[in-house]
Amino acid sequence: MECVEWDEVMDGQGLIMEDLVAMAGSLMREQLFYPFLIFSFLFSVTLLFVWIETSNEYFGFDWVIFLGTGYWFFWSIVLLSLFGILAAYCTLLVVLAFLLVWEGYEPNLHWSHKILVLLVILICSFFLWILCKYWQERWMTAGLSLQIFAPYVHLSSITVMVILSWPVGFYLIHLEEEARIRRYKMTYYDRERTKRCNILTKLRALQVAIGLPFFLILLCLYVMPLGIYSPCIQEEGKLGPKPDFFGHRGAPMLGPENTMMSFEKAVEQGAYGLESDVQLSYDQMPFLMHDNDLRRTTNIREVLPNASFTHASFFKWSFLSTLNAGKWFVQSRLKPFYKMKPLSKADREKAENQTIPKLTDLLELAQKEKKFVIFDLNAPPQKHPLRNTFIRHVVSVILDSKIEQHLIFWLPNFDRQYVRNAAPGFQQVGRLFSIERLTKENISRINVDYKRLFHNGLRDYKAANIKINLYIVNEPWLYSLAWCCRIHSVTTDNIHILSQLTQPYFFMTPGYYMFMWLLMDSVSAVLIITIFYFHWWRQRKKEMFNNASIHTDTKSSNLSIKPPFRVMESPWTLAALYPALTKSTKKHPCSRHLLVVPKKKASEPEQVKEAIKPLMPHEDAVRQLASTKKSFEPMWDAAREDTFQTALPSLKMNKPTVSSIEISQSETEPENTPNSKSSQESSLIMFSTTSSIFSSELLSKKN
Repeated sequence: MECVEWDEVMDGQGLIMEDLVAMAGSLMREQLFYPFLIFSFLFSVTLLFVWIETSNEYFGFDWVIFLGTGYWFFWSIVLLSLFGILAAYCTLLVVLAFLLVWEGYEPNLHWSHKILVLLVILICSFFLWILCKYWQERWMTAGLSLQIFAPYVHLSSITVMVILSWPVGFYLIHLEEEARIRRYKMTYYDRERTKRCNILTKLRALQVAIGLPFFLILLCLYVMPLGIYSPCIQEEGKLGPKPDFFGHRGAPMLGPENTMMSFEKAVEQGAYGLESDVQLSYDQMPFLMHDNDLRRTTNIREVLPNASFTHASFFKWSFLSTLNAGKWFVQSRLKPFYKMKPLSKADREKAENQTIPKLTDLLELAQKEKKFVIFDLNAPPQKHPLRNTFIRHVVSVILDSKIEQHLIFWLPNFDRQYVRNAAPGFQQVGRLFSIERLTKENISRINVDYKRLFHNGLRDYKAANIKINLYIVNEPWLYSLAWCCRIHSVTTDNIHILSQLTQPYFFMTPGYYMFMWLLMDSVSAVLIITIFYFHWWRQRKKEMFNNASIHTDTKSSNLSIKPPFRVMESPWTLAALYPALTKSTKKHPCSRHLLVVPKKKASEPEQVKEAIKPLMPHEDAVRQLASTKKSFEPMWDAAREDTFQTALPSLKMNKPTVSSIEISQSETEPENTPNSKSSQESSLIMFSTTSSIFSSELLSKKN
């Protein structure tokens, strides 16, 4: 019977241990998932940043998707929304996890959130791979944005570090106080054991892991201006003139692209020149069209659906001139730019009646308004009559139009020597050739992608007095960067917005930036030191208050049995579950290791006090208990009082000792008297109640 009772007690303790081990395993699995949460946050924020900064390329992205699907939609805005949702979701999870850790809870994610976090990592990894594989130049755009935003990113980052100094300071001071308390309260043997367990080293490692990256990043931010290069940090007197504008296909945000309405709108906005794309009809008429087919900008699907995929150069001008080139522009589903303003009623009616213009129509407008003309000349497809002579034919058409030759910026590189001889007044425009080649061919202007500014700002070409035209510049920050880099002209779709700028965005003088740099560094350093001192002061004050409260409670209590010293040990050791018993054990007959309370002896009436005395807490144990939560003390006191109200009468009546001793099998099998059973039952009640109290407290602390 006695064996069964002890088995039940130990089974209960075994279940507690199993629960604690399972909790430890679950906690470890949760902690292993934390890096995935951090990675999902970093990937989503990086992808969102790159996509926002490459908004200048949204039209090109939508156009590429249209060529593959035949359906026009703002796919770039869809992806922007998707990346924003992913970044917001991951940011929210990280913030909530941080707040839970701040309050002392474990941030246990639900399985659905874990699946979503893994899904975010996969989606972001896929799109980042696409960008690295097929759109590597978009990373150059992100780099250009950092050039112009670098001073503001620097100042904003210092502000963020000041905010982060609050939790960092809290944890560093808390860890320092924890290490100090442990070092102060250790006995000699505890010091030796700690050397083996290395707990103080772990606390120091946590301090280094938290504090060292913080202070290294802060130091880098303090000295960052020494290595920052931003073209928009310069003296006002050194700022170059405002770059001129070439209307890209006219003004495609104000009228249908490559129509006379669009070119007229560009002239109204003060365009320096007009840019277009030239195709040749089957009957040798040069006309203005960007795409190789007519699906996107005409009503070919309504007029001749079966020929909608046919190359535009295989149609005769008599048919092309009948197509409508403006109705698509007024349809909200087909508008080319997301930020387009609504058209007025007059502009709407005018756009609906636009047709495909000839090259000569554009030349007449340029001659009338004294505007320069630059265009891409697309080679006709095979089996076209002008496949090999399209350059000479277009030159003859331009010369026949009587336009002043200096108004033509000749961009095609094919058969350039013939063009020089036939039209010596044309201004030759090159690509990003070497300076030696440009000098040899007498080319004084180049037309390059704006991303080439990433490589030293094209300083070599400017030093060689070669004028630079960048395409396609739509965002104000990108135009401001070109302005600060002393670029001569840009090709843009957004002429009506950029023409209103009177000075570059994010422009500042070196003196002003140095003043802001030193001011932010000084103020942030003072604030961070103040925050750290506040946490140290509050921790010291809290410790002094707790010590005073504990000493007062100890003096005022008559019978005060505090939790033993081992309650502060690791909850994963047996010592925490059996705190009041010694380590002297012997195998029980039921093949279990048990701690057995010895039999009472009639000749020992004076041992009751000695039995109770070892349960009194040591002075160090009282101090050790000060670091536990205050909310535990009422519960412990109530449970402790109930335990001793139950156990003390039995102890007085049966007069046992509570120290553990080794007993043999023969000593545990004499006949059980009622007094001995009462003594054992009382001891069991006290043991199980005390163990359950310790286990409940450990579980509550773990949660």
